[in-house]
Amino acid sequence: MEFTSEAARTHYDAVREVLAGVVVGLDFDGTLSPVVDDPESARLHPGAPGALLELAEAVRAVAVITGRPARQAIAMGDLDALGDAMLDRGAELFVFGQYGNERWSATEQRIRSPRPPAGLATFERELPSALRKAGVPEAYIEEKGLAVAVHTRRLDDPAGAFARLVDPITALAERHHLSVEPGRNVIEVRSGDMHKGRAVRTFVAEQEATGVVFGGDDLGDVEAFEAVRDLRADGLPGLVVCSASTEQPDLVELADVVVDGPPGVVDLLTRLAR
Repeated sequence: MEFTSEAARTHYDAVREVLAGVVVGLDFDGTLSPVVDDPESARLHPGAPGALLELAEAVRAVAVITGRPARQAIAMGDLDALGDAMLDRGAELFVFGQYGNERWSATEQRIRSPRPPAGLATFERELPSALRKAGVPEAYIEEKGLAVAVHTRRLDDPAGAFARLVDPITALAERHHLSVEPGRNVIEVRSGDMHKGRAVRTFVAEQEATGVVFGGDDLGDVEAFEAVRDLRADGLPGLVVCSASTEQPDLVELADVVVDGPPGVVDLLTRLAR
């Protein structure tokens, strides 16, 4: 665990002082779960369930805030069972799926989800043609219900394929009034009216939190980082945690604490809890 400045250490201490009322938001892939070539095979880091159970005894609530569909994240992380166990320890577990468009909680045990954004179905039909024209027809298309992600991680040249696809996918998305979120060898297309920053603000307000921690690893987490920093400027203790990787170094400069991927996140959560 590395503090990025002396001010960052002060922010950490301020959160610790009000920990019983703090809410903790965490990304799934690259933060709680190692990034893998096959997005459908992702699982929680082995130490994450234990760390979250310890954390449940110390904070007000925890949320997994992810670009994945809520149902998928719950299944991959066995979050329904973990949520029950966390309730017994004193904190509720929430899942904000698809950047906050979907909601689930351990208490309610059902997913609330809006309709898919207008234009997404047409975008999906036209996407294979755009991939062929860009010379990357073998890129993996992941349909998420409220979004579509194009992955290049499985390809021989992931970075080169990613670079060839960003512009044509962006142009196609813009024609259908959709937003593009580039990430670690993935390009996600979705509605632009919801992002993780709004999910963080909603979580803080609903829980009447005395402080907030958010941890993430990719560009889709930038709005959440900014939300924590804005809330802190308004007087709420807050801590921004970067689960660092060589694939996405840009978030380090926005963070208060930098950790070494999911193992580092697990260590940080354990430190907070104790």
